[in-house]
Amino acid sequence: MQYTQRVTENEITLEPAMPASAAVILLHGLGADGWDFVPIVGEIGLPESLPVRFVFPHAPLRPVTVNNGYVMRAWFDIRSFTPEGRADAAGLDESSRRTSDYLQREIEQGVPPSRIVLAGFSQGGAVALNAGLRFPARLAGILALSTYLPFPARLSGEKSQASDGLPILMCHGRADPVVPMAMGAEARDVLRGQGYPVEWHEYPMQHEVCTAEFAEIGRWLQQRFPDEESVVGHDGTIATRR
Repeated sequence: MQYTQRVTENEITLEPAMPASAAVILLHGLGADGWDFVPIVGEIGLPESLPVRFVFPHAPLRPVTVNNGYVMRAWFDIRSFTPEGRADAAGLDESSRRTSDYLQREIEQGVPPSRIVLAGFSQGGAVALNAGLRFPARLAGILALSTYLPFPARLSGEKSQASDGLPILMCHGRADPVVPMAMGAEARDVLRGQGYPVEWHEYPMQHEVCTAEFAEIGRWLQQRFPDEESVVGHDGTIATRR
């Protein structure tokens, strides 16, 4: 698929040559920016017949406590590497609202929420989980890479009814020194306990992405974006109309 690249101060958008019938919004990790994951589009092997718009927002600049107050792109502050300090509620809520605005913009451009995947890596994945599970319309799914679930105790009282049974793909490195795999596994277990069908993959890597992971992401995205002759069941499975 050929893409036209649009760049603004807030995001990078890859617009497919054909009118977009689906969209992926991918949030980068701490200290990176939207450019960090633009190359993933060429690695995941989506078919030419599937016109997906990819949006890569930039997080705002803010001081980050664990980095000695250094100002960098961050979706929220991290006060300490503990369960209590790994997310600040105000910053998380602000970035979740910003992410919801991106979702709403796709809907206004004609992409139904059922064909929008919200994705994120590390800190961006935490925002994707937080925002996607609270969004009032049902999305196609959430892609959560090398990440964790902020404030897990809040989920049961704040998740939207529309998100019930929403498919989630989680990938994590077994040797991740930044977000230990135990944090990802905790998120997986909490989400499954809330009834979400989490597909989990782990890899012999650190805080990064790998080729095998790209293949899984591409396969999973194609399942989320079936053609017009297919329908997606509530459990995430695909059936073909006859």
